[in-house]
Amino acid sequence: MYQKKVSGFTRDAVAAMLAVPDVSTKTGKRDLVFLTLLYATAGRLDEIRSIKIRHLHLDGKKPYVNLIGKRDKIRTAYLLPKVVAYIKVYLSAFHDGTPDPDAYLFYSRVGGKYTKLTEPALAKRIKICAKAAHEKCTDVPLDAHAHQFRHAKASHWLEDGINVVQVSFLLGHEQLETTMRYLDITTEDKIKALATLEDETQKTVPKK
Repeated sequence: MYQKKVSGFTRDAVAAMLAVPDVSTKTGKRDLVFLTLLYATAGRLDEIRSIKIRHLHLDGKKPYVNLIGKRDKIRTAYLLPKVVAYIKVYLSAFHDGTPDPDAYLFYSRVGGKYTKLTEPALAKRIKICAKAAHEKCTDVPLDAHAHQFRHAKASHWLEDGINVVQVSFLLGHEQLETTMRYLDITTEDKIKALATLEDETQKTVPKK
C-alpha cells in the first residue's frame, strides 16, 4: 500500500515552533514541554501522550524518559539538561507536591490526571503554534502535525553524522528497511549503512 511521505521541519522551523509558547502561562509551559519532547525524543504522538510520571528519570547523571511504543516496546530517550529544566518547571505547575507515579505527564483537564490528553486536543495546539510560528518563519507549514517533529529529528540526526543504523535504533524501528523508506534514503546510502553495520558486527567477533 502506498504511504504518503512525511516531510519534516527544517531546524529553523523547529526553533520557531519552540519559540511560540508563552511560558508565563500554564498552557504555555505545557505546550513547550510537549513540543520539545516530540522533537527531542523523536517520539510518536501516542508515545508522548502515554508518558507517565514513573517513566521520567530526571535526576541521574544521564536523565531519560522511557517511551512505550508499538506492541508495548520500551524505548529509552535521553534528555538534555535544558529539556529536563523545562519538564521540572512544568511538573511544579501541573503536578503539585509529590507527583503520582501513575499519573499521566500530559493529562486531560476534564478526565483528570489518569486520563491522557486526546490526540485532537494536542493536534489543535500544534496548529495554533504553527500559525503563530509561520508569521516569523515561513518554513513552518500551517498544516503542521506531530509526526513532522519525529521525521525532522531523524533527518537532523543524519545531518549531524549519526549513522542510519543508529538512527533506526533511536526511532524504535525493528527493521532497517523501515528507516530507509521513512527517510527516503538512496540505495547508495543504504549500501554504506549496511557496510558500517557489518564492520561493527565483525568487531565483536573474537579472533580465531
